[in-house]
This record gives sequence, C-alpha cells and structure tokens, in this order.
Amino acid sequence: MNFLIRLLVTALAAMVTAYILPGVNIKDFTSALILALVLAILNLLVKPILVLLTLPATILTLGLFLLVINAVIILLAARLVKGFSVDGFFWALIFSVVLTVVSSIMHSIAGGNND
Repeated sequence: MNFLIRLLVTALAAMVTAYILPGVNIKDFTSALILALVLAILNLLVKPILVLLTLPATILTLGLFLLVINAVIILLAARLVKGFSVDGFFWALIFSVVLTVVSSIMHSIAGGNND
C-alpha cells in the first residue's frame, strides 16, 4: 500500500514539476503514473549499475556526479514513456532536482512514514 501511495505522490509531483518547468511536458495524469512507475524501476535496476560504474567520478566530484546520473535516468524515462518529453540534458537535470524537492514536500504532507 505504501508503494502505491508513493507512486501516486510521485506522479502528482511530476505533474506539478512539469507545470513549473517550460522544458518538460507531461500529457496527462496517466502518463505521469507510468512515468512514476518507470522511474521507480529505473532507479531500482539501472541507477545502482550507473553509480557503480561512475564511482571514481562520483568520489572526485564529492557526489555531485549523482545529479548527472539522475538526469540520465530522466532522459531514459523520457525515451520509454509516451506522453513525457524533456527538451534536453539541462531540463532533465533541473527536473530531477525540482522533482526531488516537490515529492519530498508532498510525502511529508501526505504523512508518509519512514519504514
């Protein structure tokens, strides 16, 4: 149940973030739900591999390279999800940062527990 709530909150946060940023477009809430699911799967499967492969760059940049990895995950999700588009790497980077902030605020408002 907690996973479904997190997906719904992430989808809503993605809609809000896409509304704020002009370089990101989400067609409808169904596309946002699919985007939230795809992001969850990519963060589960692809992100750990990318983090491991880029560990020297991540250490050298004191963790800032993780923002680049997040942007790559967003760009990959844009290729996989119809109805979601990002105008470029810069917008993907900004989208990932704003999405993290907005979804964190929404999760705290929704009363999500930290199990």
